[in-house]
Amino acid sequence: MTPTTPSPRASARTFFDAGSAAPLLPETLEALRAARLEAWSGPRRLHSEGRRAGLLLGAARETVAAAVGARTEEVRFAPSHTAAIHAAVGGVAPARRRVGRRIVASAVERSALLAAAEHTAPGEVTLVPVDARGRVERDAFETAVSADGVGLACLQHANGEVGTLQPLDQVHTSARAARVPLLVDAGSSLGHVDVGSSWDVLTADPADWGGPDGIGILVVRAGVRARPVGPEDPDPWFPGGVSTAVAFAAAVSLTAARSRQEAEDVRLRAYVARLRDRVSALVPDVDVVGDPTDRLPHVLTFSCLYVDGEAILGELDAAGFAVGSGSACTSLTLQPSHVLAAMGALTQGNVRLTLHPGVTEDDIDRFCVVLPGAVARVRARLGADL
Repeated sequence: MTPTTPSPRASARTFFDAGSAAPLLPETLEALRAARLEAWSGPRRLHSEGRRAGLLLGAARETVAAAVGARTEEVRFAPSHTAAIHAAVGGVAPARRRVGRRIVASAVERSALLAAAEHTAPGEVTLVPVDARGRVERDAFETAVSADGVGLACLQHANGEVGTLQPLDQVHTSARAARVPLLVDAGSSLGHVDVGSSWDVLTADPADWGGPDGIGILVVRAGVRARPVGPEDPDPWFPGGVSTAVAFAAAVSLTAARSRQEAEDVRLRAYVARLRDRVSALVPDVDVVGDPTDRLPHVLTFSCLYVDGEAILGELDAAGFAVGSGSACTSLTLQPSHVLAAMGALTQGNVRLTLHPGVTEDDIDRFCVVLPGAVARVRARLGADL
């Protein structure tokens, strides 16, 4: 096929849907290229090429361990973030069945985690409610995790759909008092904010901070009873292992993201604050959700009354803006968000913006110009124009 010149419309596009799919950082691309040249052999092989690959894989684990405050031997690389979540739930909860089979989780956990919990402990999952900002009710969580027969507790570090940070310190204290390990999903926060030490099992997603896809991170602290579900293999958690080059690039990209974390926090937090104010002022009957201050710096969700989520996504896409709609973890189906439903917020006409380092002030201003007309056109087509 003969290459064609990109259209002006395609070259002017703005990407606001970086959750679990952020544009690759320059450091990611360079690390992938270098590692594929250096670490193309199997890291378990005994010749020089294999040892070189093994050294790079070990360095990647060491880098991640330092970033999250863990030991190198506690870090494992998974084929994906979802695989890491499934392995965490499926590896820890069954190993604690003598204590109890019940799993406690917040009602706004990622769909992959909720599905893994129900698969592992059918009919024995306790969902703890959240407030109107998406923050788990601490007293209710403490009561649930202190009940008899609880083997595992799960609470995200921050909600990737509305940005609200969770009270991990208090919840971890309650879980520790009940002698229940706490699984923390940091898939939307690591690389953007510090994750702290209030966890016993941790999962993370390199693709969320501009690292490569096809890789996930699982950290299980020493002392947590766990039983990997895979067959016998040198890597019992994830038989067959992962690409050394991709794991190395994930670690390099995490270092790069954290080196810019403070500056990006200030810049993106200001953009989101501006969006919160202007969306509310420019669009009638809109519900901007999530905590306005105690939140991730780069995530914003709002819901428009009388608007279909798929329709507004298409309207904005035609105007050059890629945004998310529906639940952040089930967006391919455009199903109503279980997160917004748990918060008691509007579940129709959702627009989710997840910013990344490439976003500029001009992008924000242009979006604010385009949005009111896009919503008005969708409402007019539905006969609901105001």
